[in-house]
Amino acid sequence: MRYGGSVALIVIGAILYFAVRVEVQPIDINLIGLILMIAGAIWLVVNFIVDATTRRRRVVPVEERREIIDE
Repeated sequence: MRYGGSVALIVIGAILYFAVRVEVQPIDINLIGLILMIAGAIWLVVNFIVDATTRRRRVVPVEERREIIDE
């Protein structure tokens, strides 16, 4: 569930950018949507990089651990 937040940001940003046609004077909704999509994409790429570079621990079965301890 590591990617859920970044995908949610991309989806919310896309909705604001492509589907919302409301104009609020001091706020540009389309720009906020674009910023959210970019932030979500960056977050997604960072998650991919972190997952690719973190070393996974090898799970040793119990029988193999016993053999190592007995030696």
